Amino acid sequence: MIKLKQSVSICLVLSLAGCQNRHETKTELSTIGTEEPSTVTTKKEPTMDTPDGMVWVPGGNFRQGAVASDKMAMPHERPAHQVFVDGFYMDIHEVTNAQFTKFAEATGYVTVAERQIDWGEMKKQLPKGTLKPHDSILRPGSLVFKKIRSTLPNLYDYSQWWEWKIGANWKHPNGPDSTIEGNENNPVVHIAYEDAIAYCDWAGKRLPTEAEWEYAARANNKDLIFSWGNEIEQLGSYANTWEGVFPVDNTKKDGFERSAPVMSYPNNDFGLYDMAGNVWEWTSDWYNTNYYKSLKDSIVINPKGPRSAYNKNNPYAKEKVIKGGSFLCSASYCASYRISARMATSPDSGMEHLGFRTVLSAVKTRKSSIYHSKKK
Repeated sequence: MIKLKQSVSICLVLSLAGCQNRHETKTELSTIGTEEPSTVTTKKEPTMDTPDGMVWVPGGNFRQGAVASDKMAMPHERPAHQVFVDGFYMDIHEVTNAQFTKFAEATGYVTVAERQIDWGEMKKQLPKGTLKPHDSILRPGSLVFKKIRSTLPNLYDYSQWWEWKIGANWKHPNGPDSTIEGNENNPVVHIAYEDAIAYCDWAGKRLPTEAEWEYAARANNKDLIFSWGNEIEQLGSYANTWEGVFPVDNTKKDGFERSAPVMSYPNNDFGLYDMAGNVWEWTSDWYNTNYYKSLKDSIVINPKGPRSAYNKNNPYAKEKVIKGGSFLCSASYCASYRISARMATSPDSGMEHLGFRTVLSAVKTRKSSIYHSKKK
């Protein structure tokens, strides 16, 4: 009989690999241009009134990726490359518990974290011969953050502060004994990619591309590391992050230890809230370690990400890009409250610090295209 600790470890793998019952989703692929575009800028205005809870993000251009002055940037944020996006509407904040409740009640939708685990699918992700855990352990749940009592010798093994908790889901973010009652305006979490897509389909919207998300976060401010400027000292005034020794002690200098109600911090110049910290947000792009390198010296119009997923640190994984960082981000760990920060996550995984927001196209957008420079 497999030991309890081993079973919990398997469940941790399960949550990261995504072994609950799931449905396939399709992603539009980018295309390659063969000629230089005659014009790449657009000033198209929206053809509809601004929907409630959204703001218009005017089309424009920016350099996607880390700015030269960002000393915390990771290799997969470089090189920065020129991008043009057409205008779109974007939620002013992450989808909240109250909003997701309306969706679930209207449709009867059951999230990935609430579904029974499919052992037949799960064992495909585990070493051959792994014994099936007891049914009392092989039950629906999700990953929940846990504090550590003492400092850790390294921060590479994230299983040290994550635990698989049976009964954790969007209704019970910290486990079966927790509730979202009183936290209706907090971001909904424990949302897998297909859960976010289901909500978008119901709302008549979609997830942002990584380029759209980053363009909106930058809000026409060039050369900024953070959405508020370059001053790390202002972090606690502009974002809900981890302040203190991670993952041991959070001083709560910013007012919160875990997620905060949306709009608790100042908005950026586009009128968007929580584009740094609070909870990570899904984008529609596949994650590919080599994607930015492939765009060096290119002009990209409405990019939809790489054609396929690839992570050199986990070559068998198929992951999506998430943006924005969360209440767990700290200078000593990931510093992902930076505009260019990005992370790879399994589409079938939901966690306590992962949510989403939606966008809506309101103009006829141009086809996604990549124009390679003719410079040698």
